[in-house]
Amino acid sequence: MTETSKQDRVLIFDTTLRDGEQSPGATMSHNEKLEIAAMLDEMGVDIIEAGFPIASEGDFEAVSEIAKNSKNSVICGLARASLRDIDRCMEAVRHAARPRIHTFIGTSPLHRDITALSMDEMADKIHETVTHARNLTDNVQWSPMDAIRTEHDYLCRVVEIAIKAGATTINIPDTVGYTTPRESADIIRMLLERVPGADEIVFATHCHNDLGMATANALAAVEAGARQIECTINGLGERAGNTALEEVVMALKVRNDVMPFSTGIDTTKIMNISRRVSQVSGFAVQPNKAIVGKNAFAHESGIHQDGMLKNKETFEIMRPQDVGLSGTSLPLGKHSGRAALRAKLDELGYTLGDNQLKDLFVSFKELADRKKEVLDDDIVALMQATGADSQNEVIKIKHLRVICGSEAPQTADIILEINGVESHCTVEGDGPVDATFKAIKTLYPTQARLQLYQVQAVTEGTDAQATVMVRMEEDGRISTGQSSHTDTVFASAKAYVNALNRLIVRRGKTAPNADVREIKYTDAS
Repeated sequence: MTETSKQDRVLIFDTTLRDGEQSPGATMSHNEKLEIAAMLDEMGVDIIEAGFPIASEGDFEAVSEIAKNSKNSVICGLARASLRDIDRCMEAVRHAARPRIHTFIGTSPLHRDITALSMDEMADKIHETVTHARNLTDNVQWSPMDAIRTEHDYLCRVVEIAIKAGATTINIPDTVGYTTPRESADIIRMLLERVPGADEIVFATHCHNDLGMATANALAAVEAGARQIECTINGLGERAGNTALEEVVMALKVRNDVMPFSTGIDTTKIMNISRRVSQVSGFAVQPNKAIVGKNAFAHESGIHQDGMLKNKETFEIMRPQDVGLSGTSLPLGKHSGRAALRAKLDELGYTLGDNQLKDLFVSFKELADRKKEVLDDDIVALMQATGADSQNEVIKIKHLRVICGSEAPQTADIILEINGVESHCTVEGDGPVDATFKAIKTLYPTQARLQLYQVQAVTEGTDAQATVMVRMEEDGRISTGQSSHTDTVFASAKAYVNALNRLIVRRGKTAPNADVREIKYTDAS
């Protein structure tokens, strides 16, 4: 790494699998840890702190397996200021192409009291343990836990000892989320100015979010000279959590004009790993969470929606695609205007004239006053109520006969009218609905992916009318279809065709002849 790149590059150290897992109830299984580690490795995380090897046999095995499987990232394990801890850590990470030992000790007066060590005794212990770690690997990180509440003179002293003992990275943790941005920056500057050899190593920052300033504190430290940020996916961590990876990475990307630093993170993978970490940890992401919350790219205000439809930059400082989303969401509610409703109708595959839109908008506003959010299904229902839903039917079902049961293969015999031309086929499937959907797709081939299939009984009894809702996605375009019938399979077919019709409209074309395939009748018996 050149001197210039050292100054410009910020290393991302992810501790989701270590500090993040310390969140009460966030324990991950062995396979889940391996899966998350692989995702972190793929997205370009520089250092993965894979666990605390001496904590348990399971932690050791996970760190060891991650070390064996890593392709790009440095794999790091945590160890207390104990020779036994450090040896166990090295044993776990030794299979990594680039292993790292991270050892720590609490240096503030509070923590010195707990260990019953004097300043001199602790200094000797730091020298002994860091030296031991350096004899095992040339990649050693040292942390003075509770650094922010450690006396400045003593902090400078122990950091110098760690550097002389061979530490290549010095992490300055705000263990209890106590600091502020100015103080965070001042401490890094002080260490760079006062500690001999400080310009030869990498300073890292590890910030907790107890006062809600973890990201601000981390960025302030970077501006002062730190070149490694310790963080977690979704800000997962003890108490109020840690600096969130997605926040610091996107802040550096969006505000490169005032913070001219770069990371190696592939930001388009952020949303995918955020959702997966949420699933495996059991910690749901709050809707208004920066970057990855479901409302981060959602606009309900009529003024905001109108601005977004004209120029997305008016109310978004980054593109949804930058973090792996397909696009902006304009959820409809009582604050939404006519422009947002038209945009939603277009998204669902409806084309309405001005007068039709005017009439529908009145019904929409009445509904919005009764509901917190008007969903796609609500819009479909409004369209069906006005009779406007039937104007864009490129594909129509003319005949459907389904064979199902325990003995015969499940088969759908169907005739579709596509642009006025009838086509027929018989297809087997894994159940009557699967056979029906496959038959429709045979006559009208499409790359659209079925995202949701939902059945709900409208009335009680064996003759209940079922309402089926289908949601499909094609190249980022979402389309929904809905239908009700006492025959659930027929309602399913109708909902599927309705969704296809809306996709056709959204593609801005009708079904070309090349998309229609004539299948000769085959006897299913």
